[in-house]
Amino acid sequence: MAFFKTEFPGLLIIEPTVFTDSRGYFFESYNENNFKAEGIDIRFVQDNQSKSSYGVIRGLHYQLAPYAQTKLIRVLSGVILDVVVDLRKGSSTFGKSFSLELSAQNNKQLFIPKGFAHGFSVLSDTAEVLYKCDTFYNKASEAGIAYNDKELDINWQIPAHQAIISDKDKINPLFKDCKNNFSF
Repeated sequence: MAFFKTEFPGLLIIEPTVFTDSRGYFFESYNENNFKAEGIDIRFVQDNQSKSSYGVIRGLHYQLAPYAQTKLIRVLSGVILDVVVDLRKGSSTFGKSFSLELSAQNNKQLFIPKGFAHGFSVLSDTAEVLYKCDTFYNKASEAGIAYNDKELDINWQIPAHQAIISDKDKINPLFKDCKNNFSF
């Protein structure tokens, strides 16, 4: 398992070591000892899984502190564009977005620390996404940012006329107006 830093403090790309043979493949998607060796001492308490069709854009979602969540995102089938926005005031990347293609083929994972909004778009016919969280879901602390905020200028790689957005995500505020109690 290899850990790669991004320009965003604490945001990591993780690539497992994949063992293949005539039967298929095997890899460890999570190993607590490997994470601890990288200085990440975390206890995941909840796994979430979704299946979506091409054109679905989910996000940008987050939970406010003290219920903020660290997430470990991976794709079980299909391809997504995974997107995060740094909400941590005082961070060198505050207000900037980062995106990475995650797929069942590349097996990459994204480790997202607390203080980021998260979303993804589905680039394949369907995609199944699994993510681990270190804090339980808390409805009262959930928040979001408009996926199409011009200030963030995120290219979701989905033509606007094919984007499928939930009613809830259509009314999220712009970044400049979002709820935010994070600092770096």
